[in-house]
Amino acid sequence: MDSKRSVLHIHAIIISIFFLFSSLCCRLLQEDPRVHLPSRARRSLLSSASTSNFDIDDFGAQGDGSHDDVRAFHKAWKEACSATGAALVVPKKNYLLGPITFAGPCQGNITFQINGIIRASTDQSDYGEDGRHWIMFDGVQNLVVQGGGTFDGNGLIWWQNSCKINKALALTFNNCENLITQNLKIQNAQQIHVSFDKCSGVRAADLQVTSPGSSPNTDGIHVTGTQNIQISSSIIGTGDDCISIVDGSQNVQAMDITCGPGHGISIGSLGSGNSEAHVSGVTVNRANFSGTTNGVRIKTWQGGSGSASNIKFQNIEMHDVSNPIIIDQNYCDQDEPCKQQKSAVEVKNVMYQNIKGTSASDVAIEFNCSQSVPCEGIVLQNINMQRTGGGSATASCNNIDPKNIGAVSPRCS
Repeated sequence: MDSKRSVLHIHAIIISIFFLFSSLCCRLLQEDPRVHLPSRARRSLLSSASTSNFDIDDFGAQGDGSHDDVRAFHKAWKEACSATGAALVVPKKNYLLGPITFAGPCQGNITFQINGIIRASTDQSDYGEDGRHWIMFDGVQNLVVQGGGTFDGNGLIWWQNSCKINKALALTFNNCENLITQNLKIQNAQQIHVSFDKCSGVRAADLQVTSPGSSPNTDGIHVTGTQNIQISSSIIGTGDDCISIVDGSQNVQAMDITCGPGHGISIGSLGSGNSEAHVSGVTVNRANFSGTTNGVRIKTWQGGSGSASNIKFQNIEMHDVSNPIIIDQNYCDQDEPCKQQKSAVEVKNVMYQNIKGTSASDVAIEFNCSQSVPCEGIVLQNINMQRTGGGSATASCNNIDPKNIGAVSPRCS
């Protein structure tokens, strides 16, 4: 009898503890400042201690393609950024969005899950006098942007007035660290599609970046002031450079890239306005160019200083490319002729390896190096470029003495 009483007493204690704990939890939830979150976001917080889901629709987004959802995105980002590990989810709907900045730092890792379509507002007054950015992620660490969805810059109105109005960059990552962008479509940008500016530790993979070949200044992926970035398994076709790499960029890898239409993959331009510029440690490996204006290009202005160094272009196929291999230390992108100047950005230690295909022009290799600062350490290995439609292509080489390894055609004479 005493043993039964003991068991009943223990059960009573356990039940009391359970109800006490439940009451305490309820009080904590009532006092928690996050209780104002929409119901779906709150359920996610309760179900997972490590990652909280924030559905953009719970913050008032309509996703009907006609109402600007920028306020809802602002609210959702504020909550997600304040959580210790969050996913901001954009469902499979059509969201209209004016200019917006998603600013960090955030409390924890954050994922921007784009399942639907985000289209840019075409109201030019939304962008203000500066008009430089549509969507910007600024100062965010440990960020993942993914999901198979689409960013659409609605660029036609900007292309039609390209000389009359400022043009926004579609998707900008500024001062971000440990960044992943993957499985996304970015199309019809107002100007540059994706820009990585002063970032570090970046992986960009499985991107489809597209706009018409006639769209002006619509670079695909632009890398500036960024270190340790890998761009891989991406298809890029635009009206300007597929990938452009400019001042301050180091340790840049581009692998398994399909480029066309567009202006190819460019390092530069560097040194404009007598400025100093540095780019180093660039590798382009396994790329396919089709019908592009250029293939792999390095371009620098006279009068500049600095260097473009330690660069590899390897395992590349080109089909009907107008200027397959080009270095231009006398780049001049202006109406008036550029004045001859003695200083120049150094171009040194550049390897071209295992490159083949067809050139749409007679000149498949053009090295237009500076007379005062000639190109140095240029190596060509296993190069086979023929003229489109048959016949031999030629090489034009000024102020350069490249080293040839294996079969190289055409060669500098």
